[in-house]
Amino acid sequence: MTTQSSPSALHTSNIRSLPLLARGKVRDNYAVGDDRILMVASDRLSAFDVIMGEPIPGKGVLLTQMALYWFDKLGHICPNHLTGDRPESVVTADEVKQVEGRSMLVKRLKPVLIEAVVRGYLAGSGWKEYQESQAVCGVKLPAGLVNSAKLPEPIYTPAAKAEMGDHDENITYERTVEMVGEPLAAQIRDTAIRIYKEAAEIALTKGMIIADTKFEFGLTEDGTLVLMDEVLTPDSSRYWPVEGYADALAAGANPPSYDKQFVRDWLEQAQVNGKAWDKTAPAPRLPQDVIAKTAAKYHEALERLTA
Repeated sequence: MTTQSSPSALHTSNIRSLPLLARGKVRDNYAVGDDRILMVASDRLSAFDVIMGEPIPGKGVLLTQMALYWFDKLGHICPNHLTGDRPESVVTADEVKQVEGRSMLVKRLKPVLIEAVVRGYLAGSGWKEYQESQAVCGVKLPAGLVNSAKLPEPIYTPAAKAEMGDHDENITYERTVEMVGEPLAAQIRDTAIRIYKEAAEIALTKGMIIADTKFEFGLTEDGTLVLMDEVLTPDSSRYWPVEGYADALAAGANPPSYDKQFVRDWLEQAQVNGKAWDKTAPAPRLPQDVIAKTAAKYHEALERLTA
């Protein structure tokens, strides 16, 4: 697969020929009639649910190309929201550059307001929680695990999707049953775990570990479950290179990652007015070297995966 690079970063799209539905942390969604949505992946980056003021050049193109790669690989497990139509076909000629390579034309679905999080390794907030309770989101785990350890089996730790600017809330599987009913809750859980397992096996053949990820699903009018939004991108998943994993595990450290953990780590030590940043907007201004290194990580992830 060849990647398309953007000559300049796109922080916010401006498609005037279509009605704007919503701007998310990364994607700008436009209505195409009543049954389709144009999803434009900007170069915005969010960390701790706060959008950074500085874009990461080329990020939206890389996210889209990686999502398309995975939709193609995993379509036999669950239908996805792609229409097969070209995004460039629904905008005006002067707007094509804003959507080229970074957009998907998708079916309009009824979103299920559950983030289907699957964890195969102990990392990030999961590691912090395990140290306190030997559990992650209520799922009990064996004693004696260390940071970055592979779990005996992938675990499902859903979250309730929050309003823009708020933090998603970790919830129990039982809560998802209350929200959507047992049949759909079980289908989402089982589908998410199956997708994760198969994707993790594919990634390992490329020398990459998918430590954890989150999926989003929607429903068609007849109730069919459909995989939507992004899938298995560095924004929604924690990727580690295989070659750095063993040393990190032995040291009880975080392996080097292909995701935005690099930005998160910098933000953890960043200061605003002499005090540690409180993880609320506005975010500290990202230094140019952090922007450049993050862009390089995204690019390396796609190149390695699709080589």
